[in-house]
Amino acid sequence: MAQPIDCDLGVDCHIQQVVDHDPTAGASDFRCGSLTYDGHKGTDFALPSLAAQAAGVDVLAAADGVVTGVRDGMADALQVDVTAPDVSGRECGNGIVISHENGWETQYCHLAQGSISVANGDLVTAGTPLGQVGLSGQTQFPHLHLSVRQNGQVVDPYDPDGVISCDAPEQDWLWSDVTPTPPGGIIAAGFSDAVPSYDAIKAGNAAADDLTTTSDALVLWGYMFGARAGDELRLTIIGPDMEPIFENVQTLERTQAQLFRAGGRRTPPGGWQPGLHIGLVELFRDDRRLAVLKSEIVLN
Repeated sequence: MAQPIDCDLGVDCHIQQVVDHDPTAGASDFRCGSLTYDGHKGTDFALPSLAAQAAGVDVLAAADGVVTGVRDGMADALQVDVTAPDVSGRECGNGIVISHENGWETQYCHLAQGSISVANGDLVTAGTPLGQVGLSGQTQFPHLHLSVRQNGQVVDPYDPDGVISCDAPEQDWLWSDVTPTPPGGIIAAGFSDAVPSYDAIKAGNAAADDLTTTSDALVLWGYMFGARAGDELRLTIIGPDMEPIFENVQTLERTQAQLFRAGGRRTPPGGWQPGLHIGLVELFRDDRRLAVLKSEIVLN
């Protein structure tokens, strides 16, 4: 089964959530981790921002098959407040169902309104464009939700037999070209002259590239996913002389699907030293660096 979205996994998209294997009110992914939520029945391929979604990212057929279901016409509207339209019974939003051999079926959810390019009865091959990532249905961030089923039963592509061994995750995946999924990571990082709003970070316009040596402050921010309580986050700003001018280490108190943190310093009298400034956002788990993302800015 091929990657169902036209992006570079781990670079301009990431896997936000996977199938929940916990039959109780709790939630547990194929690693016995927290990269899921109660009752989640698919794999979510997330984009880093609303700007990335607006630019257009194709959804692709994961395998050869025939289109057996299509829904279009639902508005792209994030479900983040009470003003969002009711999507009860249509949580998938604009979507497509493809039937494959031997009782297999894939379902593609949250596509952009008006982007679907196939119809019922169409034969498709792996990699055929189906539409584009959107914001329709029950969604709080731009992503493709892919469900895989055999004979009507949900199958996790990362653990198709459903037998979970926490210390030895399944290696016989259904994926043919999807790389190992990190249990958390850093979506984006950047500089600004103040702590940005979360809305600006999610929109993709929080980073400032026009800061100067006399801007009000130099602030480094990081946008993360899959954070667990107890993770350690480090923010470091390194000046042109390669010496740190800001360092902050904090232990995260809550397990969160997405979050951001920011820190920095007000501009000193006389301004910052001109030249290249480097920001490092690092996420640590169990004394191991899980992810790092570097951001650079030149101050003149």
